[in-house]
Amino acid sequence: MFTKQFRQIIQSENIPKISIWIVSILLLFFGFYANTWHVADQEWFDRHQRDTESYILGRMVKSRQHGILSAGGLNGYGTFEKVEQQWISSSQIENQYSAFLNRLSFDEYKTYKSQPGGQGILFSLLDKLLPLSPTIKLKSFYLLTALLSAIALTAITGWFYEEFDWIVALFVLASAVLSQWLTVFGKNLWWSLWAFYLPMIVVMYYLKQNRDIENRLPIKFGILILISVSIKCFINGFEYITTTLVMMVVPLVYYAILDKWNREQCFKFAFTAGIGSGIAIFLGLTLLCFQIGAVEGSVFDGIKHVVYSFGKRTHGQPEGFEEIYKASLEAGTIGVVMAYVKGIFFNFNNYWTTSNSFIANHFFKLRYIYLIILFLIMSVLLHFRSSGEIEQNRQQNIALIWTTWFAVLAPLSWYVIFKAHSQIHLHMSFLLWQMPFTLFGFAVFGALLSRKLKKAYHVA
Repeated sequence: MFTKQFRQIIQSENIPKISIWIVSILLLFFGFYANTWHVADQEWFDRHQRDTESYILGRMVKSRQHGILSAGGLNGYGTFEKVEQQWISSSQIENQYSAFLNRLSFDEYKTYKSQPGGQGILFSLLDKLLPLSPTIKLKSFYLLTALLSAIALTAITGWFYEEFDWIVALFVLASAVLSQWLTVFGKNLWWSLWAFYLPMIVVMYYLKQNRDIENRLPIKFGILILISVSIKCFINGFEYITTTLVMMVVPLVYYAILDKWNREQCFKFAFTAGIGSGIAIFLGLTLLCFQIGAVEGSVFDGIKHVVYSFGKRTHGQPEGFEEIYKASLEAGTIGVVMAYVKGIFFNFNNYWTTSNSFIANHFFKLRYIYLIILFLIMSVLLHFRSSGEIEQNRQQNIALIWTTWFAVLAPLSWYVIFKAHSQIHLHMSFLLWQMPFTLFGFAVFGALLSRKLKKAYHVA
């Protein structure tokens, strides 16, 4: 029985698909885990978001001392003496790592109340179960997180391979491997990058496997949405939640255009996606309020914290919040968006040096504005050069183009709605361009090249 199944797996038509998955996982994993391809500056890679990640280390130390669900299971940081400051200091960041690696204990623990902290709970559970030294455990956690992130991006690459061809998949994979932002986030224990992509991956493969309307069940679809969004909210909370939700429906837009869904079908599945994700977010927020209540003494304290946190991250009135948030709340939305448009996707200065500062800043730094212009040009070319294609290929290219430009709404949704948060976090939220706009943009590039090659070699 096993021999027969194994033979089916290694049939010639499966070998390219398996090869794509293996190559993709390896390339992404080594980039995420060790910056092997030097896409990011090494010091940046080593230090990026070490402050937030230290909350996971603090959670694991707290779990060792008082149990995994102590302090409501919330992430946070510990101190060796009573402190009053709101933000974790540089020395305290390092103390979290030192305490975990040296099996030390904290005298006080300060919780981070804006997410359920599922990643901290899971790592605390693994810390308890694995009979390894703390040093090996920490390396294992990095390995696991980098691998899960690599698998998630590979699943997306694999979808493009199955839906289009190996050229398109190669462009998508290259865009992920060369993204310095995916690289620096790839193994971070706090961010758990894979969880952001999970809902979109679920939708991608469900709709691909259920192209016939008879096979598409709204209830099943809604349940899958509910589960995947719940996992995302539990693992890393409501970080970039609008981007995650828009990204989730990107495949729905693609298949709706490709298969020419009618208005009723579009509404039914969009509504189902909204209901499923809405319930997941409500459950996540309810859990968070009870967690905060376990620490503060009342569920209403959790509700007040959620309302306050939403206001300080979006468009709240500056006078209603602490002075530290005033500048971000007063910042203009257009200015915030433009700052992200000018961000750097890939930096050639990591490979070649030049004494010409103009070239180093404007040519060697591949900015998102350059990519937006490039994707626009490629979209126009692909649109006009698809006119001579057979109906199926033409419709597929049209669907890809429209989906790509719908995908740009995913990062923009966060930059606009959570404008204040975006203003404060100009050191990290460029990641959102990869969710999933640049992936689809490079797919358009690959589709255009694929069409040219097939025409040149008379391939159907």
